[in-house]
Amino acid sequence: MKELLVKTHEAWLVTLMASFMSKNIENKRVLNDFSDILFRHFTWIEKYLIENNIEYDYNRSTVPIKVDNLKVIITNIIERLNTLDLMLTSITKEALKNRLKSDWDYMKFALNKLEDEDVRSAFDANRKYKSYNLTKEATDALTLFLFEESYKEYELIMIYNYLKAHSSSDFLNKIFQILIDESFFHFKSFGEMMAQMGILGVPRVIHESLYKVDDVVQFLKDGIDEELAAKEQCKELSDAVGNDSEELAKFFDFINNQENYHIELMKDALRHYEKGE
Repeated sequence: MKELLVKTHEAWLVTLMASFMSKNIENKRVLNDFSDILFRHFTWIEKYLIENNIEYDYNRSTVPIKVDNLKVIITNIIERLNTLDLMLTSITKEALKNRLKSDWDYMKFALNKLEDEDVRSAFDANRKYKSYNLTKEATDALTLFLFEESYKEYELIMIYNYLKAHSSSDFLNKIFQILIDESFFHFKSFGEMMAQMGILGVPRVIHESLYKVDDVVQFLKDGIDEELAAKEQCKELSDAVGNDSEELAKFFDFINNQENYHIELMKDALRHYEKGE
């Protein structure tokens, strides 16, 4: 069962990365939708583990994604789904087992129908975003930001997901779900930009000490400080690219302002924990 969680985690990440590298509208839509479904599968399997008192973590193998053609990574996703199929015998809950099998069977069928496309530009390190002529300083700042923040958003998805999975508080779980959804938006936005700039990469594995949190109050206090730091990074990046691209500057102002609400949500969660509710 633990291995099923790991392999579902990896299949979700590969499918999401494939959606970033694709430029074909239909391919991208299908891959993005399937990545969302696979993440839900991941949370359902996690719930099953918790219900059965099985210890687990979010460790996984490295996930290679650098390919020339989309069909190569689609074949890899299908192979991963076949592996997941073979592991379904470990689930005794028939409703869950049948749902997973049905979803994976359809995914394999639909993935085989996708058109092939050349995806080398997602890895060619061109460091150009759309048609903007960014200075080297702005390009370097944007590159560094995307690598750091894509990992941070992936990290936050996993941390808040773990906290939500182990919380029985409806109040807190609503907050955690909003933060998960917001981090997904940021993660996907940054991943798309990385693919366009030819620097697409999979975030590194998260150490379990980051999500198996003993002191949630301190974690939230540290998280608020990190969000404030992220706001400064967004502001600096907006200033760095502002002279070259108003659109990019506006986008990072938009991300910056979203962090304000994240901070307020974290403060609400912090007050909830401090009151012992």
